[in-house]
Amino acid sequence: MLRWLTMLWLSIGLVVLFSASYPVADAEVGDGARYFKVQLVWILGGLLVSRWITRHPLRRLMQVSSLGLLLCLGLILATHIPGLGVTVNGATRWLPLGPFLLQPSELLKPFLVLQGAQLFGQWQRIEPKKRWLWLGIFGLCLLSIITQPNLSTTAVCGITLWLIALASGLPYKHLMMTAGGGVMAAVISVSIKSYQRARITSFLDPWADPANNGYQLIQSLLAIGSGQLWGTGFGLSQQKLFYLPIQYTDFIFAVFAEEFGFIGSMMLLLFLTVYATVAVIVALKARSPVHRLIAIGCMVLLVGQAMINIGVASGALPTTGLPFPMMSYGGSSMISSLVIAGLLIRVAREAREADVVKIPKKVEPQAPEPQPARPQRRRRRTALRNS
Repeated sequence: MLRWLTMLWLSIGLVVLFSASYPVADAEVGDGARYFKVQLVWILGGLLVSRWITRHPLRRLMQVSSLGLLLCLGLILATHIPGLGVTVNGATRWLPLGPFLLQPSELLKPFLVLQGAQLFGQWQRIEPKKRWLWLGIFGLCLLSIITQPNLSTTAVCGITLWLIALASGLPYKHLMMTAGGGVMAAVISVSIKSYQRARITSFLDPWADPANNGYQLIQSLLAIGSGQLWGTGFGLSQQKLFYLPIQYTDFIFAVFAEEFGFIGSMMLLLFLTVYATVAVIVALKARSPVHRLIAIGCMVLLVGQAMINIGVASGALPTTGLPFPMMSYGGSSMISSLVIAGLLIRVAREAREADVVKIPKKVEPQAPEPQPARPQRRRRRTALRNS
């Protein structure tokens, strides 16, 4: 069921991406299907990796999760090297990969789930030194992402780790202290970065500066409101025609809401609810605490990130650069989302596998003991005569 739900989500994303990216791609490169074609290539690669994950046991994946996490951390740190990291819209989050850009912070997410589940799922059996070592590595990952700067991805990764720790049964005192530290780090980042403060003020009142800081949110709200009940129809969005910025990545939900209206938006929310429900059922039926935590982390990264993206586009949350999983344009985000979905499907498969029960060897029936032969009648008669 998870496999078919994932394919349905992927199909919806491709349809919306084609419509949202067509005008921009046609104006930039003269091929309206340019971004759609590139996304198909990334989807093919992501599906191959996801299929490999679903066909191999989780214990083998968890053996290499620490190495993958450290490799992604090294790539994130490489973005801070002058001349190596690529800066887009004031943020240095990408590394060049031929004609494409690689975002290591997106590729970090599945490894963060695997390693976080192993750490918190086996918390009592792990030595204190090893606990502090991995907690320090997690903190370094979050610090290296927030200094790119990328507050939204840092928040998503931090919240995912915190929820995994909460589900593992760690003491509430430690969890509250960790949450307080995360809030303090976010406050410090907002205090230092002026553009982050501007996003918060524009979120509170976007019409105070409609031409600059509040422009994105206003155009997004106009797109969502223009959809009304049934929407304008597929491909007939007006706000995507160079009014709504980055309409095929961070604000792709606004294009969806304009073309499919309130009914379509409610159906999308219902779909996300069904996906989250199935993921929770998988977590409850998982065999081990580690598998249960992996399922919870995957659900948070897929459904939770989608809900944050919808909240940003609808003005319920401050503007962030967070993509919609399996819908927004981007190779790193697409591969990461499909890998996470593959992990969730693998947890479900291992939960449904039958237990191997040893069948006792079949005991051969023993032959009955031979009964003493009855005396013949002639011998009885002879004995009676003699008596």
